[in-house]
Amino acid sequence: MVAAMSQTEITDEERLHRLRLIRSDHVGPLTFRRLMERFGSAAEALAALPDLARRGGLSRPLIPYPKADAERELTALAALGARLVAIGEPGYPPLLGHVDDAPPLLAVLGDHAVLARPIIGVVGTRNASVNGRGMAARLAAELGQAGVVVISGLARGIDTAAHRAALPTGTVAAVAGGADVIYPAENGDLYRAIIDRGGAVISEMPPGTQPQARHFPRRNRMIAGAALGVVVVEAALRSGSMITARLALEQGREVFAVPGSPLDPRARGANDLIRQGAVLTETAEDIVRALPALPALDSGTPVRVADRQPGGTLDTAPGAVPERMPELECGPQVRAAIAEALSPAPATVDEIVRSCQLSPAVVAAVLLEWELAGRLERHAGNRVSLIG
Repeated sequence: MVAAMSQTEITDEERLHRLRLIRSDHVGPLTFRRLMERFGSAAEALAALPDLARRGGLSRPLIPYPKADAERELTALAALGARLVAIGEPGYPPLLGHVDDAPPLLAVLGDHAVLARPIIGVVGTRNASVNGRGMAARLAAELGQAGVVVISGLARGIDTAAHRAALPTGTVAAVAGGADVIYPAENGDLYRAIIDRGGAVISEMPPGTQPQARHFPRRNRMIAGAALGVVVVEAALRSGSMITARLALEQGREVFAVPGSPLDPRARGANDLIRQGAVLTETAEDIVRALPALPALDSGTPVRVADRQPGGTLDTAPGAVPERMPELECGPQVRAAIAEALSPAPATVDEIVRSCQLSPAVVAAVLLEWELAGRLERHAGNRVSLIG
């Protein structure tokens, strides 16, 4: 059971500090979370970045993201009519905040209220069949009539069909580029209709960012994380939709799949998901039946999510940030033991702690320094690996 998060706004000053922190070199969502856990505030984490990176072995100084650049980003978002929201604030998708690598800040353009309602993802191939697009539209419309918001990725094909059908009842577009960048360009009218008709566009990238291949898995993570479940309508075995389904499973969400002809390559991904245990889906009733009652996520009523759901979320309430951890002495022998336990293949931090027979706090301190020095990559599931 995952309880609804408290919804407390942070100060503008704290928002600026958090933006600078997540935009700093070598700081991703997981590293951001570790820094906040260690220092208790973004301002203190920013002040500590250069020394942490130096101790981790970075040869050049790590300079935090400039304040002036962060202020320009906030100004650009305001000019768009968008707002930058932090985990735990009104306007941040509640379930997404429980994902380990959730974006610390999201740009939201449109109606923030739609993100507090129950959400289901509908995804699939760009080169969808007529039947596939029709099925996506029917499911999205039926879900909307049941009071559910549809989230998708604004791509051609299945995404477009789902968004259009859900316009009257509410839909969310998670985009890979900046919130102001319409991709593909042909969906400009749809993009504007989503915003104008009570929906929302969400992004973790700065305004003006053009989407690149490496951005789409992060977009898929937002779709899976914000939703109670994800429906795959048509998808090849190796596709972004299958990545979204895998992420949904990792995040403890339910996965639904629409069966298709074994002769159609576009059906192989969904058919394979059904073989692996996804819910065979023909109508929205199949989705609603497989999920618990769908209360408003900000009502305080617990929302059942599968046991695979990662625990914990960054609490943004003033005075509720974690107490700052004490500085730890991590000498050469300690660092050598941790280095020996690491490799380019990801391993869990718990495995490293057991292997080194060191305290979790000491291991966490060294790993954080190496992350900021660019020597370590952090993965979902509390796993880490050496870079290079």
